Amino acid sequence: MRQNNMLAMILAGGRGTRLYDLTSKIAKPAVYYGGKYRIIDFPLSNCANSDVDVVGVLTQYESVLLNSYVARDHRWGLDAKDSGVFVLPPREKDSGFGLYRGTADAITQNIDFIDQFNPEYVLILSGDHIYKMDYAKMLAHHKANNADLTIAVLEVPMKEASRFGIMNTDETDRIVEFEEKPAQPKSNLASMGIYIFNWNLLRDSLIRDEANDASAHDFGKNIIPEFLDTDKRVYAWKFDGYWKDVGTISSLWEANMDLLDTANGLDLSDNSWKIYTEDVATTPQFITEDAEVENSLINQGCVIAGEVKNSVIFTDVTIEKGAEVKDSVVMPNVVIEEGAEVRRVIIAEGVRIGKGVKLGSKDGEIELIAQDRL
Repeated sequence: MRQNNMLAMILAGGRGTRLYDLTSKIAKPAVYYGGKYRIIDFPLSNCANSDVDVVGVLTQYESVLLNSYVARDHRWGLDAKDSGVFVLPPREKDSGFGLYRGTADAITQNIDFIDQFNPEYVLILSGDHIYKMDYAKMLAHHKANNADLTIAVLEVPMKEASRFGIMNTDETDRIVEFEEKPAQPKSNLASMGIYIFNWNLLRDSLIRDEANDASAHDFGKNIIPEFLDTDKRVYAWKFDGYWKDVGTISSLWEANMDLLDTANGLDLSDNSWKIYTEDVATTPQFITEDAEVENSLINQGCVIAGEVKNSVIFTDVTIEKGAEVKDSVVMPNVVIEEGAEVRRVIIAEGVRIGKGVKLGSKDGEIELIAQDRL
């Protein structure tokens, strides 16, 4: 923490049930995205690029793969002296191994971990959002306002504001009120679930919250309201880049499709702000003379002999001659056999689609294909 004395804690323990079979055996932050990445790559890369070099990743459900993945901190350049990525599952208690009772409790159970680094500031992040953000800029805003808590906010369409936690601010961007999914929102500043706290104040608040049996032990429901109720200096920091919560099948599909638009605002080819990930050792892609590929991302190891349009194709996928893949996300090691047709679907890792099988529709709901269709 030589750069800014800020430590990051990534909340990566949610069940991810709305992703159905994609999270039946792995945690949501470990789900594939964008042809070669996992969702967790984004907050970790943001930390590395922002010179936040000590990162705790709080895991819980179906965490075996995620734990082993994030423990390889060299991927993000976070393996130097006095830095690292630390996997933090729930602690053993007198009654055995418990669970994190809420987002705030997850931090409370790791107070001793944070204390050993003695940070001035703690950055709280979610492990399941797609975005690029310079946390150093947010910290500079926090310091300039002499804030106790700064919350990253995103302007959303006013007609959609009732779906979010809304921050109402004064003319200086100081937050004066927080409303959870208000029926009649007063502003369109939606919380992104990204917080910078002064650690000494957050530590005290967490200890009080732990002793409150009536608490949900949650940042949005308990900790942030307490900061506001006790007149702490709470400020909004407005973010104007690309951000996507990929908690559903449709939103995961949309986020992948966004990459096919050159004006998407994410730009994964930007070398000044790289998104780091696992370097998969496999063969180069091979696109045969019979193939027809249009506006698609094709990753290494793929063999493409069919038609691929407006799709994101992950590593080691085979699409045979005469097969058609349109408006779809195809995860690693999938085989789509001759004559098969898929449209507007997500195909999970390792699935085989048999000859002549037709899946999805031109304008229906996005379908997840998680088992072989032969």
